[in-house]
Parts: sequence; structure tokens; C-alpha cells
Amino acid sequence: MIRTSNRPNRHVFTTLLSSRSLKRYALIVPLTVVFLLTGFGPWCSASPTAPSARDKQVATAVAAFLSRAHLSRQGFDELDDEISERWINAYLKSLDPRKMYFLQADVDEFYKNKHQLDDMIKRHNIRFAYDVYQVYLKRLTEREAAINELIDMDHDFTVDESLSTDFENRGYPKNAAEARELWRKQIKYDFLLQKAAETEIEDARKKLHRRYDTFVENRKQMDGDELLETYLNSLTSSYDPHTSYMSPTTLENFVISMRLQLEGIGAALQMLDGHTVISKIIPGGAADKDGRLEPEDTIIGVGQGTDGEIEDVVGMRLNDVVKQIRGKKGTIVRL
Repeated sequence: MIRTSNRPNRHVFTTLLSSRSLKRYALIVPLTVVFLLTGFGPWCSASPTAPSARDKQVATAVAAFLSRAHLSRQGFDELDDEISERWINAYLKSLDPRKMYFLQADVDEFYKNKHQLDDMIKRHNIRFAYDVYQVYLKRLTEREAAINELIDMDHDFTVDESLSTDFENRGYPKNAAEARELWRKQIKYDFLLQKAAETEIEDARKKLHRRYDTFVENRKQMDGDELLETYLNSLTSSYDPHTSYMSPTTLENFVISMRLQLEGIGAALQMLDGHTVISKIIPGGAADKDGRLEPEDTIIGVGQGTDGEIEDVVGMRLNDVVKQIRGKKGTIVRL
């Protein structure tokens, strides 16, 4: 790893490098570099209604660095339609992984730009990311009202019906009526899970209200840092799944973990379809020694200490879940 600046407002971009690029650096982990974007002025985390001049500069710098240094050797002038199409797919998936919020008409409108994102970023144009996010907020508000209504209604558990969890191949709802029906089945499924956990119906209602209210509030509070990170990570993942861009907040968490100021549980976490999932157990860590956690386990609640209340973390942002789990060495966390 290379650290080129000690300034607090830094941005980290990790990528696979070609062998030619590796010769220009020293003291790095093989095939990986931390690229710190500096010199772009003070960072602003305002509500992401439009990209700032700094956002545009950072985005263009990331795209240029990717094209120049990634081992695929895809030059900046060679960012093509294939990358652009992967990029838009990854971005829509990052916002709506289960296809529960956008309508098919929204996606059709977005896809008019599916071969244009590569050309846009070369012209410092990332407006697309913000336009899509504004539509997302609109649909989020619409679904929020329906979700709360569906949680409060009675459900017939004797009816034989199904809910597809094949999100990759599942289509987006065509209209508001289809969206509501999709959510009716999802809420019914949530109640079945609560019933299996022997949760009383009124407690289950409170829990689901709290879960979805928290999710909607978190998504509405996404700031400029997070939106830019989401958009640029969608670009980097279009090259390969191991390349990522870190916003200042993500970098701060990375630095904390590297300096071992706070301890984790010895597990790598990832956000998958809106859920926090264990991707890897670190050998010798607390989770490994405990022996109960396994890869692909989903974390649905976190409690502090031996008797702290278990807080529902379904729908919570990954960074927030990490903060809940991390603590000083020797303290107890319950999952």
C-alpha cells in the first residue's frame, strides 16, 4: 500500500494493476494499490441533488486511473459500451438489488443511457447518477406508505402462493399495482419468519415497522460522498469484483481497522441484496475461535455486551452494521 497524503479528506481507490504499472510503485501488496485522490479542495457531503465540480473531477480521475492502471489495460479512450452497460446494471442493482422499488418504465428510461455513461464521464458528466437517485427517492416514498399499510393489515397464511427470490432474473414491477402485490408477498414472508421465531404478531408488526422505517430513512439520508462512492464502485466492479473506490468515511473505517484501534470479530462482511452477509471467516479471529459463524450466514441483529438488546440491522447500511459490531478488544458483541 502507498500512502501519499496525511490530509483527512482523502479518497481511496483500490485496483488491480498491470505489471508495467507495478514498476512505478514500491512497498505495495502485490497486485493491489491504494490510490489517494488529493488536491481537489474541501470535501462536501451535502444532499446529493446535483454533482459538485469536485465530484466531477474525482469521477474523471478515477475513470482515468482505472483505464491507465487496471491489468485489463482498457485505455481511457477505450472505455466502451460493454463497460457502460455493466456500469448501469451494477448501479441500479446497488440501489434496488431485489427490484422492489423501481418500475419497469423507470428502468427503460434509464437504459436509454446504457451505452452513454462511458462517454459522459470523459466529459466530466456524472449527472446520470443523481437523476437516477432522485427517481429512487420518489419510488422509496411511494413504497413506504404501502409498506406501512401492508404491515398493519391481516394476512391469510392458508393461501398457497410464492415469492421469487431469484432477483437476477426477476423483472421489475410494471406499475404501482404490481409493486404493491410484490410488497404484499414480501411483508407476508417477513411475518412468516417472525412467526417461525415465535414472535408475537404485535411485536412482529413493531419490528417490521422499525426495520423498514430505518431502511427508508437511511436511504433518504445518503449524502454526496455515499452516492459518488456507490456510482464509482459500480464503475470499478464493471472491470472486476475486487476493485473499489472508497469515500472519506469508508477510508476512515479502513484506517481504523488497519491501525487496530478497534477490534472486529474476525469476519469479512458484505452487503448482498440488502442484507449483511458473512463472506469470510478470518483464521485465528474471534469468530473462528467461537466456531458458530460460517460464510454465507446473514446477520439480522446485533447486541452489545452480555445482555444488551438485540437491535434489528436488516436494511441498515453496511458501515453502520460494522460500527455496531466493532469495539474495544475484550468486549462482547452478540449476533
